[in-house]
Amino acid sequence: MPIDPQNTLLTVQAGLAQLSTLIVSYSFSAIGAVILLVVGYIVANLAERSISAGLGHIHGFDATLRHFFSKIVRYAILILVVIMVLGQFGVQTASIIAAIGAIGLAIGLALQGTLQNIAAGIMLLALRPFRIGESVEVGAIAGSVEEIGLFATKLRTADGVYILAPNSTLWNQPVRNFTRNGVRRTDITLSIGSWNDIDGAQKTLLGIAGAEKRIRREPAPIAFVGALGDTTVSLTLRYWTAAADYFATQIDMTKRAKQAFDSEGISIPLPPPEAPSPETRKQ
Repeated sequence: MPIDPQNTLLTVQAGLAQLSTLIVSYSFSAIGAVILLVVGYIVANLAERSISAGLGHIHGFDATLRHFFSKIVRYAILILVVIMVLGQFGVQTASIIAAIGAIGLAIGLALQGTLQNIAAGIMLLALRPFRIGESVEVGAIAGSVEEIGLFATKLRTADGVYILAPNSTLWNQPVRNFTRNGVRRTDITLSIGSWNDIDGAQKTLLGIAGAEKRIRREPAPIAFVGALGDTTVSLTLRYWTAAADYFATQIDMTKRAKQAFDSEGISIPLPPPEAPSPETRKQ
């Protein structure tokens, strides 16, 4: 069958016209996509800086949370821009949004424990049950707080052991903060023989407490009889100090109380001798 040159020419012209239309259409879409990307990137950066600066003016707002929320806003804007760019090329954005939602749900289920730690970290940073440098006890975990992150909190125990505790563990248990109130009460208990002068022993304890500058005058230190034994009397010296001076003052006051009792002739009873074993009695 012979080829009609005129029909061939018309077909080529129609194809070129259609190709030209597609090139023009996609050129405008590409230009629009580039403009959207550039504008979106600039808007995302401006939004991140604005959110960070705005939260920075809030007194006591944690820097980690400020960084976290500003990054969330930035990435949310960038994701929206990418979806809009795909829409420029005729991609069904509804299906993309549904796919992103499904992927997010799958990731959330897979990282459920991690997301719990993030949520707990946000609550810890927002409500501040403890701050960096404070001494806390949460369940079986105790130590000085060194860093509060979104996933875990770093602590150092009194004997120098490093602890990395998941935030969900710290958030789901009562927190004992030994530093937050700024002051702490201390009870030092010593036993003396019941034949000693109890009033004199109490005055001795109050005397060494009054000479210690780290002990607060309000509330005033007190000395009282805590318990009575067959041949012993338990005396308790109760005083308040700054939280930072708690351990050092306790160590010094215990030593001074013993030295003061020795100088005043106040005797501390010895434990009763052990009963001889049957083997010893047979000998």
